[in-house]
Amino acid sequence: MTFDDLKLAEPLLRAVKAEGYTTPTPIQQQAIPPALEGRDVLGCAQTGTGKTAAFALPILQRLAAGNPPPAHGRPIRALILTPTRELASQIVESFQAYGRFTKLTWAVIFGGVGQNAQEQALRRGVDVLVATPGRLLDLMSQKLVSYKALEVFVLDEADRMLDMGFIHDVKRVIASLPQKRQTLFFSATMPPEIQALSKSLLKDPVRVEVVPQSTTAEKVEQRLYFVEREQKRHLLVHLLGDANIRRALVFTRTKHGANRVTKQLMGAHISAEAIHGNKSQNARERALDAFKDGSCRVLVATDIAARGIDIDGITHVINFDLPNIPESYVHRIGRTGRAGASGTALSFCDMEEREYLRDIERTIRRAVPVVNDHPYRSGTPAPVAGTPGAAQARPAQQHGGRPHGGQRSQGGQQRSGDARGGGGQGPRGDGRRRRRGGGSGGSGGRPGASAGGSRQGHGQQRSSEGRGAAPASAPQASRPPPPPVRTAPKWL
Repeated sequence: MTFDDLKLAEPLLRAVKAEGYTTPTPIQQQAIPPALEGRDVLGCAQTGTGKTAAFALPILQRLAAGNPPPAHGRPIRALILTPTRELASQIVESFQAYGRFTKLTWAVIFGGVGQNAQEQALRRGVDVLVATPGRLLDLMSQKLVSYKALEVFVLDEADRMLDMGFIHDVKRVIASLPQKRQTLFFSATMPPEIQALSKSLLKDPVRVEVVPQSTTAEKVEQRLYFVEREQKRHLLVHLLGDANIRRALVFTRTKHGANRVTKQLMGAHISAEAIHGNKSQNARERALDAFKDGSCRVLVATDIAARGIDIDGITHVINFDLPNIPESYVHRIGRTGRAGASGTALSFCDMEEREYLRDIERTIRRAVPVVNDHPYRSGTPAPVAGTPGAAQARPAQQHGGRPHGGQRSQGGQQRSGDARGGGGQGPRGDGRRRRRGGGSGGSGGRPGASAGGSRQGHGQQRSSEGRGAAPASAPQASRPPPPPVRTAPKWL
């Protein structure tokens, strides 16, 4: 199938060809025809599958074929709601590319910048408005937004809206929309809350599901490195010594962690920039531009950028910290291997993150292959193959380089008991995820965290907790020294 077979208007076909596209992706093949017919669409597809064009092209065709808008004061005819500033900017860029041969207009509004230019755009009138929920509600409260002429509403990355706590803002926006409209609903995953929201919004929708929910991109090669927390930065610098890692996106769990990793990489003479919610919009745009043009080799990001970065040529995604929400792993590694290209995802797992790994492997329904041959291998044995969360060891991969010196532990106390061991302290059986920093008393807790618990009785008898002592034959040089026990909270 080609784009010509989708019955798109000639100006859109010309724009698509100018962008170098000839064959639509599966999500485009399935979503564009019913959207052109005016049907509601429920699309479940991973990032990097061409979802933006799947709703942008039908919207442009519908609006271009309608009544010519007035020269001034154009009403908003299509609203696209998206979770992040980066994603909003990239969506409006897609409308600019595909709608270049039409007379339609569009604008993007988001927080983090002054609103004067956005007010002016709304007063002039736009056909297509791309927005994030917070700033949109601000402008709505100032009576600057009218939906009287709205024809199409798109909710993009619905599950990410839920993850980021925007779902109530989304519902407030939806309550202001006219009932008679076409709704296009896209989500990479479909948790129960998102399923309920879709049922309340959509009328007899066409369901499009390109890949099973919560599966990783097929062409992304995944590798797992067991490493102690204080050795992660050394392992990162070691791996970036490979010239084949031309453009890497590194994910950390916190904003401070992103800044710290960026500083450490720059200290090792590796060009790096950080991007996260505490950065100003101008700083984020400068970092993205440097990453796009190749002047910055490594972009260090938090999960706020997991779905907002659509950059060609990302060769590697590196999970410096494993996410505590399994679906975030899918979205992170989806930044590479986009639109059918190949890519590589490298994940670091310290002792306290092994329960996160277990959840991730259950979600993606596969074991992530382990790389055992690296100079910063954890002194704690890897999980036994065949047990929950254990990965099938891959053939050893040789990496050159010499281990760096030790680093002061930046985290909190190390778990003295194995979360996978006995005492009923393994992963919750009710499906809830355990977050860091909330350890309770008992044998699975951290030293000193239990009320009246004994370190000797619960933490240091590893052989009786199911973990076992480190094999005597393991190379001693590859083991990092045990980190000092710290009593500061992990977030300091």
